[in-house]
Amino acid sequence: MSFRQQTGRRGASKQFSKSSPDKKAKAKKQRENARYLQEETASVSPQETVQRALSGIGRLGNQIFALSPFSHYFDDWLVNLRQVVEDFESNPVINTDAQFQNTRTQIFLDVVAALAQSRLAESTLSAEAKALADNNHRIVEVDKEYAEKTRELSNRRNGEITRLSNSIRQLEEELDVQQSVKVKFYQFNEKKRAQETLAKLTKDLTDTKNKSDITLQNFVAEQEKLHDNYEKHKQDLSEESNRLYRELEKLETDTSLVARQTACNALTEAITELMKRVPPVQQKTAET
Repeated sequence: MSFRQQTGRRGASKQFSKSSPDKKAKAKKQRENARYLQEETASVSPQETVQRALSGIGRLGNQIFALSPFSHYFDDWLVNLRQVVEDFESNPVINTDAQFQNTRTQIFLDVVAALAQSRLAESTLSAEAKALADNNHRIVEVDKEYAEKTRELSNRRNGEITRLSNSIRQLEEELDVQQSVKVKFYQFNEKKRAQETLAKLTKDLTDTKNKSDITLQNFVAEQEKLHDNYEKHKQDLSEESNRLYRELEKLETDTSLVARQTACNALTEAITELMKRVPPVQQKTAET
């Protein structure tokens, strides 16, 4: 019985020893990487560390995002900027103080807030584009409606004027006929009726001509009113389209650039002031 138990312990020992080299190798690699990083960091002078940080911050401050929506780049940009500052602060040759840390924190808070505003503005891009498309569609519909109403008005005017012109022509013909009627001097009744008919035809002709003139004037006034309403409506829609175009042009421009440049300039100034205020570790050691 005891033999089996010992055998079991040996098996467990063999199994443990089998996985142990992997863990040891991993730990050794981590130590080597840490030592390499430490040696690499130690080999960099304070001036080089500062220059590297300022160069990285300047590059990020001048970075231009080519395509909209620009907010897709914001998170990566912030990560890169934080990494540059963290690399600078974590370098053993750099001393930081509370003033620098407070300034750096506030700078990041400000730029994050500014980017959030830019992100919010960009979120309206699709809504503005849809509004512009809808407004342009309304302009097309207004043109179409104006053309249809103008055609209808023209047809009504032509039909009415044609009807009145026919009436005038018919009355003129009847009047000519009536004026050519010869009545003998002793046919008093026939002469009276002829005069009455002639007077009535003359009056009807005058009234019809006046009606034709008034009808034509009314159609002209209606056409002018239709055109004025059309022009005003289209002008309002065109102004709205222009406004939406301007809004979209703003959204097609990287409005975050100013905020990002401001943040990077402020970080550059903060690092520069820090180096004047607090000497690096190597400089401090050399003096002592």
